[in-house]
Amino acid sequence: MISLPRSPVTNLLLFLFLGLSILAPPSRAQLQLHVPATKLQAVEGGEVVLPAWYTLQGEVSSAQPREMPFVMWFFQLKEENEEQVLAYINGATTSKRGVSLVYSMPSRNVSLRLKGLQEKDSGPYSCSVNVQDKEGTSRGYSIKTLELNVLVPPAPPSCRLLGVPRVGANVTLSCQSPRSKPAAEYQWDRQLPSFQTFFAPALDIIRGSLSLTNLSSSMSGIYVCKAHNEVGTAQCNVTLEVSTGPGAAVVSGAVVGTLVGLGLLAGLVLLYHRRGKALEEPANDIKEDAIAPRTLPWAKSSDTISRNGTLSSVTSARALRPPHGPPRPGSLTPTPSLSSRVLPSPKLPTTDGGHPRAVTTIPGGVSSSALGRMGAVPVMVPAQSQAGSLV
Repeated sequence: MISLPRSPVTNLLLFLFLGLSILAPPSRAQLQLHVPATKLQAVEGGEVVLPAWYTLQGEVSSAQPREMPFVMWFFQLKEENEEQVLAYINGATTSKRGVSLVYSMPSRNVSLRLKGLQEKDSGPYSCSVNVQDKEGTSRGYSIKTLELNVLVPPAPPSCRLLGVPRVGANVTLSCQSPRSKPAAEYQWDRQLPSFQTFFAPALDIIRGSLSLTNLSSSMSGIYVCKAHNEVGTAQCNVTLEVSTGPGAAVVSGAVVGTLVGLGLLAGLVLLYHRRGKALEEPANDIKEDAIAPRTLPWAKSSDTISRNGTLSSVTSARALRPPHGPPRPGSLTPTPSLSSRVLPSPKLPTTDGGHPRAVTTIPGGVSSSALGRMGAVPVMVPAQSQAGSLV
C-alpha cells in the first residue's frame, strides 16, 4: 500500500482529537470500542475487513443523532513508527489507496476494508475513536489494536533431476518453491505409467527432495511435485527415463582405451618405419662401394662352353641385327637382355679321348672386346647339346 503522509491539517485535527478527549469533561455515557478478534489472516491479492464498532454505556437509547465521532486507523511500521491509513474528522475522510470504511459515516461501525493485499501489509493496526456531541462534550474515547497476517500461497515450484538415470544408479528429484508464506511442504507422486505415492525417508517434505536408489527400467515415468500450504497449492513435474546403456564412466573408459590403443599403434608404425630405413642404408652403402666385375677375355669369334653345358654369350646392338646368311645347323641365336650379372666362365677342361664341342661364332664376326667397348652386357642362355636339344 502507498503511504499517506500526514499533512499539517491532519496533525492539527489529531491534536484536537486527542485534546478534546482529555480536556472535555466526561459525560454519563462511557464509550467502549469492540473488536471480535485481535488476530486476523488474509491471502495475498485478496481483501480483508478489520472489524470494529463502539457503544456508549449509560445512554438512554442506541440512536444518538447529535453525536459526532472522530475515527482514525494507524498501521504500525517495523521501524516502530505509525503510519496513518485512514482518518474521518468533521465529516471528511482521507485514506490510502485500497483502504476505506465499510459503512458510511457517521456510524458506530468503524470497520476498515483493505483491498489488494500484499505480504508487506502484515502487521498491527490500531483504531481510535473519540465521540462528541453537538455542544462539544466528549462522550468517550477508546483505542484497540488488531494483528493482520497476510499469507502467500506457494509460487509455482521448479523441478530438477540430479544424477544420471541409468540402471543401478541413484538419482534425486528436487522441488522448491521460490515464495511461500508459511513455508510450503512438498509431496512427490508418480502419475504415469502407474500412480505411486512416496513417503519418508525417501521423501523430504521440507526440502522437497525425493531419493531414488538402485534404478530399474520399471521406475521410469512422470513424477509430479506438489508444493502446498494452508492457502494454496502449486505443482511441477519431471520425466524420468532410466537408461539401460553404459554409464558415463564406462563410456569415458572406452574412449580413453581407444585413444591409448591408437597411440600404441602409431608408435609401432613409426618404429617399424625407422627400422626399415635403418636396414636400407647399409645396403645402399654396399652397392656404392662394390667394385664392378671385370670382363673376362673372350676368344675372337668363339664362345666358351662350360662343363654343365651352358653357353655364355654376349649380345650387342650389332648382334641383334639378323645375319646376312642363314645360321648354320646346331647354332643358337644370342638372346637380347637389358641387364645381367657377369659370371666368370672357367676354361673347359678336356677329357681323355674326347674333343671340345664346337660353338657357333657370333654373327657378324664381332669380337668380345669390341662388344664390351660397344656397351654389350653378357647374359646366360641355355646351351645346345650335340643332339640339338637344350640342356
